[in-house]
Amino acid sequence: MAKDPTGSHPGRPRSEQSRSAVLRATSELIHEVGLRAMTTDQIASRSGVSKATIYKWWPNKYGVAVEAFLSEMATKSPDPDTGSAEEDFRRALRGLIRFYRSKSGRAYAQLIGEAQYDPQIRVELRDQLIGPRRELMRAILDRGVERGELRPDVDPEVAIDLIFGPAMYRLVGGHAPLDRRAADAIVDAAMRGLAGCD
Repeated sequence: MAKDPTGSHPGRPRSEQSRSAVLRATSELIHEVGLRAMTTDQIASRSGVSKATIYKWWPNKYGVAVEAFLSEMATKSPDPDTGSAEEDFRRALRGLIRFYRSKSGRAYAQLIGEAQYDPQIRVELRDQLIGPRRELMRAILDRGVERGELRPDVDPEVAIDLIFGPAMYRLVGGHAPLDRRAADAIVDAAMRGLAGCD
């Protein structure tokens, strides 16, 4: 992930066009050669952005990958804000599962594995990718509580884990389907504990 999340480097504006080229090249390379085999030299060559410039904006290839994943996740799983917390959770999780089922999703699972051995990757993953996804779910949760749809006494972090956790477990474990039906079943089960009382 870039050192400055606003998109600029101190004393030197970050070119949005160059940033987009780097992220696009990174996504293509992840799909073609895989996360581990991909190199910063390949990203630089394909994007037309110098390796030195890439290292000014990201700590390593995994940092670039995190931002590329974040961009794709935001596209596949935006905040639906339908007026119903249950429907919002359902749509957000369906979108996340679409990402998990893609080639990028499989590479994302590899990144989770790398994070278990590299503290820097773990911090990037937590702060720049997992964090924003949890903020989205927190926004849905807060709206639901305000409307009286969801219980206000449930720990928000636990509530978010109830919805995110099963999908992540299925992604890394591969023991059960990851599809639209799974997303709906997960939300249905979670809502039994989260729904407010009439």
